[in-house]
Amino acid sequence: MAAYVGVDPGVGGAIAILLDDGTVAHAAGMPETDRDVLDVLAIAGDGARGVLERVSASPQMGVSSSFTFGKSYGALRMALVAAGVAFDEVLPAAWQKALGCRTRGDKSITKRLAQQMFPAVKVTNANAEALLIAEYCRRLHRGAPQEELVLTPPPPGPPKWRFRATAKGDLF
Repeated sequence: MAAYVGVDPGVGGAIAILLDDGTVAHAAGMPETDRDVLDVLAIAGDGARGVLERVSASPQMGVSSSFTFGKSYGALRMALVAAGVAFDEVLPAAWQKALGCRTRGDKSITKRLAQQMFPAVKVTNANAEALLIAEYCRRLHRGAPQEELVLTPPPPGPPKWRFRATAKGDLF
């Protein structure tokens, strides 16, 4: 069975692994050591596909923080290669737009969506984005049919998400 890996980089990030049917095989905060990262990625197995969120240091980061962030980002890239996970780097705006959850920095939006999409999983601020990135990867690489369910924004009122089918040929 195919596996799909979502990686939200950084110390406060996470790694999530979904199976072809959408079952969550792993969803937890970023492992502490490089070896731990490799061990988690080994769960995905041969033929896994992945998406690594493409982020960069921000001007607010100091020199040391920027260096540490870049080093950990490079280590994640190398871990994906070492584990045999073919991966794409995707900007946050791209996967958020595809899943209909543009956050503009509000983490509660992704947490709420992840809780609705994965009700059997303990979703936290740490693993919510990794779960959604893995779902984006799953939809992107499994050849979603034209009648794929797509997420649409809720009508005005209390925040609720609903699904609808589309026949426009959209991937999501």
